[in-house]
Amino acid sequence: MPHSDRDTSDIRVTFGVGTRSVSGLLRSPPQSRACLVLVHGAGAGMTHPSMEALAAGLGERDFATFRYQFPYMEEGGRRPDPPPVAHATVRAAVAEASRLMPDTALIAGGRSFGGRMTSQAQAASPLPGVGGLVFFAFPLHPPKQISGERGLHLSDVHIPMLFLQGGRDAMADPHELARLIERLGDRATLKVLADADHSFHVPARSGKIDRDVMDEGLDAFAQWFERVALNKS
Repeated sequence: MPHSDRDTSDIRVTFGVGTRSVSGLLRSPPQSRACLVLVHGAGAGMTHPSMEALAAGLGERDFATFRYQFPYMEEGGRRPDPPPVAHATVRAAVAEASRLMPDTALIAGGRSFGGRMTSQAQAASPLPGVGGLVFFAFPLHPPKQISGERGLHLSDVHIPMLFLQGGRDAMADPHELARLIERLGDRATLKVLADADHSFHVPARSGKIDRDVMDEGLDAFAQWFERVALNKS
């Protein structure tokens, strides 16, 4: 059934001392179950087709999304912002999403680098109003440099976390990922998307297409939300 989602492309998110701002994009179905504050990965901005597909798929499941840019992407740079700048941007975006949708539950997260920066911000100091985090391909380590160090800060995150991870993700060794999930205990839920790589792309021999993987991941997100929301006191 078609949705009459509301898209607003001229939202500005101001952060830091109020002298810098980035773009934001809100998509809100008529009956939003929650709003996901969603940020991009290191190599592509909020309007990349993969981000558009995430927002569209979430909208079909009655979730609003507030996408936003990191400053380096907004300014046409290639090198990601240092963590303090990225964290400040995450906090400002969460505050803006809360202002735009004051009566809607908030979840935060992002693709790859964006998810990691969101979790670091949450670990440093809880993001106001955010009830859970979702990671679309958490970058646990660089390719061929297997380590769990990038996940250490997640021990300081005390809200539910969902990891949507490709089974062929070169940035998440399955053994290291399993150790991380075990360490985090009940706070963490892992959904492995078989045959998918870090970009959630699947080879033709798998018998699936990328849209199948996206649907599988977003269905898992909706189920996770219902579980953590119902358990929320």
